[in-house]
Amino acid sequence: MRSIDLSAASWRKSSYSNQDGGACLEVSDDFDTVVPVRDSKVPHGPVLVFAAGGWATFVTAVRNHRLHDGR
Repeated sequence: MRSIDLSAASWRKSSYSNQDGGACLEVSDDFDTVVPVRDSKVPHGPVLVFAAGGWATFVTAVRNHRLHDGR
């Protein structure tokens, strides 16, 4: 996989994050084919990079309550 330069990426807090400062995800919309995701509490930490189509499928599943914790 090729490297992606995230140094100039702009980040926004995911609408599904905890607004009380708890479990907060930030995403960048600056790229056409991928969606970088990071923990807002560790902005210089690791970043997960998802294919844009896969991220869209995941967000749709969350929005439609189609995910469960396996219990």
